[in-house]
Amino acid sequence: MKSGTGRQAGHAAPIRTCFRRSTRAVGALVGVLATLSVGFAPSATAYDAQSQQWYFGPMKADQMWRVSTGKGVKVAVIDTGVNPNTPSLKGQVLADEVPNAVAYKATDDFTGHGTTMAELIAGTGSGGGLKGLAPGAKIVPYRVDLEGLPGGKSEEKKTPKIAQAIRAAADTDAKIISMSFGGFPDPEDEDAINYAASKGKLLIAAVGNAGKSAKKDLIDYPAAYSYVIGVAAADESGAVSKFSSSGGYVDLTAPGQGFPGWCDTTFRSYCEREGTSPATALTSAAAALIWSVHPNWTVNQVVRSLVKTAGRKDPSDRPSKYIGYGMVRPRLVLEDASFDPGPAHVDPLAKENGGDLLAKAGTSAASSAPSSSASTPSQAPAKGSTGGTSAAGSSAESSSDSNTLWIALGAVAAVIVIGGGGAAVMRARRAR
Repeated sequence: MKSGTGRQAGHAAPIRTCFRRSTRAVGALVGVLATLSVGFAPSATAYDAQSQQWYFGPMKADQMWRVSTGKGVKVAVIDTGVNPNTPSLKGQVLADEVPNAVAYKATDDFTGHGTTMAELIAGTGSGGGLKGLAPGAKIVPYRVDLEGLPGGKSEEKKTPKIAQAIRAAADTDAKIISMSFGGFPDPEDEDAINYAASKGKLLIAAVGNAGKSAKKDLIDYPAAYSYVIGVAAADESGAVSKFSSSGGYVDLTAPGQGFPGWCDTTFRSYCEREGTSPATALTSAAAALIWSVHPNWTVNQVVRSLVKTAGRKDPSDRPSKYIGYGMVRPRLVLEDASFDPGPAHVDPLAKENGGDLLAKAGTSAASSAPSSSASTPSQAPAKGSTGGTSAAGSSAESSSDSNTLWIALGAVAAVIVIGGGGAAVMRARRAR
């Protein structure tokens, strides 16, 4: 696993959502919320968010939805909470399935961030709102102690910690745990990640928004941990976003800028927002599309299918420093009825993860039985210690990888030979 010390007492470095927000509103959604229970006034429609979701075209979403919408797959969104009453999320949020111990204000989003992530994953697009890449999937919401939590110490005590939410989600039938946040390492978070991985969950997290502004390559946790898929962001041209963190802990890349998200907790309008947060949500949705069609696949097989079909100019069995194995392309899996996902209990990212946790535990995504304990950080080498290849250029935005991601979307999937056996990759740190 990646080396690092635990979080200091008092959370000296707060965990942040990996979403950068512009102060300029791009338009009202479909009107003003009268009340959360009533929703939006249909006569006040002033903006169609879906017209800004440019990635639907390159990803050929319409073609994918003929095969899969993510139906039957539940995604645990660990974030700032999820408002289930926006037009796009009506009927999409399974609040009753949140374990009681971590259910505090799960449907009370304190920034609008978690609701945006949920819409990007499973929104129906009703009322002109954001449409999810997997509109047939369902969201299980978790509100955790992230930066910006209102209410002071008393609220912090009531709000679940990240590790508590991860463990709780691991014990449910949600297949995917989506984490659009990051911060410094924490032993409890790492233990929770290992536990969730041992239960066959697919863990996906944002690599952070430090980008070129950082003095050195910084990747957020939990994305930097083993058994978590670390996701970078790209823009409409296919270039890796300047704000997207790098440093050898990126696994996949997804769209992360140029489309809207909720401005605030009034849920009246969308703003221009960007970050590795939305890229994480879209990767979670891509996995849901695949798992819906192949419900008996293990987490290893779902991860392998994402990695093998990822778009990248120079296919390799080693991830690029900036884009990992490339841009997510679930369509290439969905359109191939004979797609070979490989062995169920061999981790396609074992080298990065430092071992095959699922194989050791004897678990699979289809199994609900408790597994043996996960290995501790000291038992595995640093994640990415085998060395990730750097992009051809000297920086993320100038690399040869970054300007060809969307070109690769329409091409035949590159065959990537990946050795070893294990579970899914993971990485993360501080987010904004």
